Amino acid sequence: IFVVEMAALRLLLILGVLGMMSSAYSDCSTHPLLSPADCCHDKSPDVFYFTWETTKGNISFIVKREWSPAGVDRFYNLLKYHYFDGVTEGFGNQNGFFRVVPGFVVQFGIAGLPAVSQAWRNLNINDDPVKISNLAGTLCFATAGPNTRTTQLFINLGDNSRLDGMGFSPFANITSGYKNVLAISSKYGEQPNQDSIYSQGDGYLRQYFPGLDYIVRTTISLTSPHAADHDL
Repeated sequence: IFVVEMAALRLLLILGVLGMMSSAYSDCSTHPLLSPADCCHDKSPDVFYFTWETTKGNISFIVKREWSPAGVDRFYNLLKYHYFDGVTEGFGNQNGFFRVVPGFVVQFGIAGLPAVSQAWRNLNINDDPVKISNLAGTLCFATAGPNTRTTQLFINLGDNSRLDGMGFSPFANITSGYKNVLAISSKYGEQPNQDSIYSQGDGYLRQYFPGLDYIVRTTISLTSPHAADHDL
């Protein structure tokens, strides 16, 4: 009980600090993740590459804006401002792979800090036409219906082309590290509760699902670090 109470106290202190930071710096001079409606509207390059260092190893992707323009712009801002990184500008923002269904998807994208995840939760973007299919190794936004993309993502683990007709528009494809995606722990399946992650943050996942895998940090490049090993 003492450990749980101390963890809750630490979370409250972090949220208090971030709340003061957000209020005091609405001009974006603090970290833009706390004021995304005002600060995170950069247009992405036409093509770029990125690598996620994860607890299962590196995973690299190519992103093309033509595949899903609104989605890529949103995703580029999430990457640029370190939404997915485990340690960001002095505070932890862990992103756990909280839903793993072998042969289907690996889902993630709820920030480890409730102050951050709540700031983005209702910043929906409009859907894009589906230009490429939901094949294994493609990256796509999760949705709660039409025009509800925010920050949650999934990596396809199989031929999920049936999702194309439902409006799921992939915007990136793995170029290296697909084996590391397949190694992400599926121990907890679909057990983690998304509302609890939003309200309690990473503390909830660490307490009840200690075996989850995580994104650690992101690197972005305009040139490919790898030759494609997983074509569309």
